[in-house]
Amino acid sequence: MILFKKSAVIAAAVFLCLLLLSCMGLSAVSSAGARRAEYCVVLDAGHGGVDPGVLGVVSREKESNINLKIVQKLQTMFADAGFCVVLTRKNEGGLYGLPTQGYKRRDMEKRREIIQDALPNLVVSVHQNNFVSDPNRYGGQAFFREGDEECKKLAESIQARLNGLSGKEVSPLSGDFFMLRCSDAPSVLVECGFLSNAREEALLLTDEYQTKVARAVFEGCLAYLC
Repeated sequence: MILFKKSAVIAAAVFLCLLLLSCMGLSAVSSAGARRAEYCVVLDAGHGGVDPGVLGVVSREKESNINLKIVQKLQTMFADAGFCVVLTRKNEGGLYGLPTQGYKRRDMEKRREIIQDALPNLVVSVHQNNFVSDPNRYGGQAFFREGDEECKKLAESIQARLNGLSGKEVSPLSGDFFMLRCSDAPSVLVECGFLSNAREEALLLTDEYQTKVARAVFEGCLAYLC
């Protein structure tokens, strides 16, 4: 019953938020002035293909696989709420073509191309953290584009909900990440947890916790928009 009530409240909030955004005429706008009818969110699953990202300290599971699973859950949440959703990476492969020299740069450039073509209103890049010199570090961390107040507000909204999962009180951080510079739209990079922490790694490998992380990011975005 409690879960039903929470879902109903979230659904109502989503509806009111989208109605408000629609009334305000908040559509993504290109330099040519073309407009997208839906409110568009781009979700980026970090790494992929020959670039696994960091590995779980115990399981050796690839960060790239966890990122994709969380993004797919986010995709469902946003789509069910009526948002237009664009993914930069839809499967376990990378976006670089052949894994030859310069593949990482090609991969990043392709992600930027997808983001710019989508005319997004929000961009969320999903990653996992790693800090081998301190295996006790844990908890999600949101990063925003330095000097951009809207990005900071979005990151703060997401961070508050990540803190609810970890039980820690941390603030979002500014960062000079490539994925935060692909669009003028509010953009965040979310490190969902530490794969260098065995306990948090075990959580991040479960479908249940991945859903909780995705829900925290989704609700943080919704709260920011409303």
